[in-house]
Parts: sequence; structure tokens; C-alpha cells
Amino acid sequence: MIERTLAELTDAALTAGDAAGYFPALYARVTADVAKGMRTGKFEDVERMERLAVTFAGYYLRARSGEVSPPRCWQATWEVAGDPNLIIVQHLLLAFNAHVNHDLAQAVVDVAPDVGGLDAVRRDFDSINHVLASAFDTVIDDLDRVSRWSGEVAACGGGRLFNFSLRVARAQAWDAAERLHALDDDGRRAYVAELDRLVSVLAYLITRPALVVAVPVWLARRLEERDPQVVTRTLLGPLAIAPRSGNR
Repeated sequence: MIERTLAELTDAALTAGDAAGYFPALYARVTADVAKGMRTGKFEDVERMERLAVTFAGYYLRARSGEVSPPRCWQATWEVAGDPNLIIVQHLLLAFNAHVNHDLAQAVVDVAPDVGGLDAVRRDFDSINHVLASAFDTVIDDLDRVSRWSGEVAACGGGRLFNFSLRVARAQAWDAAERLHALDDDGRRAYVAELDRLVSVLAYLITRPALVVAVPVWLARRLEERDPQVVTRTLLGPLAIAPRSGNR
């Protein structure tokens, strides 16, 4: 299952044609690391980890393909995919905002009943944090080739800030999963709708940063690669030349 998900993410990146390809490119890299961890015994329960990883990715893939009506937070991400005023990191933050703050809690609740409950999922949930942290250095090296400033930021503490921010976001997602798990069907629909509204507000703030951030963003934009397909292929790394799903 996870190999199919990896192929679908890679295809989503390569066929995007604009900044909408950045997130699936990065996501494919992380998914490849998860798949490798499954093969090498890194996770406590391989089948449970695969179920969580595939279910989580499915929220993005179904929304992106139009299989389901996209939540507002994802629409907010894709509506600005062609905006030349946003920098690469803003596009990535928009997608991470939607996927972690909106999709993750739902994926946890979907998987929990079939794998031993929330406590069982929590161990795999925490394990993915370690995968993301370990992937950071490799991804930063590739990102620096197209941003030409991210390496310096990472060296000055940006990596620690990224990992801290990710831990905070995933902790909030876990809290949301616990709340969602306790609700009936009507309560879950209402909670997810409110979650979508709040995450959409965060998306607005990402695209319109405060003045203190606006100047560094302007400077960063002048250093970046402007061809989205070049950026996407760089973020994909070795996966950019791997066989596509139609050839698997």
C-alpha cells in the first residue's frame, strides 16, 4: 500500500506545473523514508504504521484529485499556487498547515478502531516525528539549491525551530484527535468544519505575514528559483527520476 501512495505523491508533484507540486514532492521524500523504516524494522508494528501513513496521505490525495470536495484550508493552499509573490517555504507551510492541523486528527481517528485504539496509534504517531526530523538535513540541502538562503537559516537555528514547530503542530493534532474520537458522527462533522475554518484563518496569515517578516520574505524571494518545475524536481531529489506509477 505505501509504495502505491509513494507513487501517487510523486505523480501529484510532477504533474502539478506550479507551486502545488512542492508539498507532494517533499511528502514523497518523507513517505519514502517511512517505507524504508518499515523494511528495516524501525517501527514497532509495520502493518499499523503503514495503515496510518496511507490513511493520512489519503486525505491529501483524495482532495487533490477531486475524489472528495476539498476543504477550505486546502483550497486556500491551491488558490495561491501560482502566486509569484510567495516564497517556497510559504507554499510548503500552507500545505503543512492543512495536512497536519486539519487532516492528521481525522486520520488517527479513522485508524484507531482497527489497530488497538488511540494508545496504539500514539506510538506510531510519535515515531513519524523522528522520521521527519531525520529527513530535515537532507531536504534542507536540496531546498538550498533553489532557495539559496535556507541553508544559512538552518545553520543559525532554523532546523531546531522547524522541529519545535512540527512537534507543537503534531501535539495540537493529537489533542484534536482525542476530542474528535470522543464525539458522535454529528459532533465529528461539526468539529471538522470548525477545524477547517480555523486552519483556513492560519492559511490567510501565512500568505500575509506581519511587517517584521515581510521584508525578509521579500529579500528571500529575490534569491529563489522561479521555475516551479525546477523547484519540484529538486525537492523530489532521487524520486524525480524514479519510475512513475503508470510504469509500476
